Amino acid sequence: MTSKVLPFVIQSLVRSTRLAQRSQCRKLSITARVASDALQVHRDSPVNNPQIPFEFNAINKKLIDEILKRYPSQYKKAAVMPLLDLGQRQHGFTSISVMNEVGRILEMPPMRVYEVATFYTMYNRSPVGRFHLQACTTTPCQLGGCGSDAIMKAIEDHLGIHPGETTKDGLFTFSEVECLGACVNAPMVQINDDYYEDLTPESTVSLLKALQATAEAAGAAGGTAGLGGHSTTGMGSTQGHERGQGEAKVEEHTHKTYEAKGMQMPAPGPMSGRKTCEPLPGLTALKEEPWGNEKLRTDGEL
Repeated sequence: MTSKVLPFVIQSLVRSTRLAQRSQCRKLSITARVASDALQVHRDSPVNNPQIPFEFNAINKKLIDEILKRYPSQYKKAAVMPLLDLGQRQHGFTSISVMNEVGRILEMPPMRVYEVATFYTMYNRSPVGRFHLQACTTTPCQLGGCGSDAIMKAIEDHLGIHPGETTKDGLFTFSEVECLGACVNAPMVQINDDYYEDLTPESTVSLLKALQATAEAAGAAGGTAGLGGHSTTGMGSTQGHERGQGEAKVEEHTHKTYEAKGMQMPAPGPMSGRKTCEPLPGLTALKEEPWGNEKLRTDGEL
């Protein structure tokens, strides 16, 4: 009996000795800290703290009434996402005051609103520029066309900022993001709500110049939502000559424009000239009327 148990006893003693010899100290790491906690943690700042009042304006209050009609009264908290989006569009970003006001309207605990706002990256919880550039760097955009690396470099060289930064005049905030779902027209960027696709470094710079000219024509300062009228809440110069670029017209920098509120705006979509996602060389299939039961061959093969 002893001879059968002894090997197990010896193995247990060896294992215990090895565990005792292991160091109980944490090893130092020299890798960079992953700042993912920035998405969840709030820190009061002069521009984002609960003491800053926020209230939806009259127009948005009417929109809120219409949004709430879509949901049963006992489930009105389901409107938290559209109301947060509405608050961000009015205030410029989703501040803690915006979240608290949405919670008050929907009769939700503030923490429930914070959970939604911190989960979705569409909610900007810190101030962004008038034009939020979100450049996709996922595989299709890296491989499509000239590649997203060339687009990123063109933006950095022209604006003088890197991902996560805002220009000194407050007009542009630059972000690197994952797939935006326009893979067939890669590479592309999202600017506010619009997609600009089939980009090259040259067309990217032209697009940025057109947006700068649009802001200049509107007399709009950076860091304020929308393009309507002059604002004194910006972060710096907004005129082209103050940026050392000279005066310019939107039409000089982009081949497609549309008029909004009396201003010429760069038209979203493919910048290559194609309308949607059709092949650039032209049709490759369905060039003729398709064969079917209603049409017989006339080449004598039947």
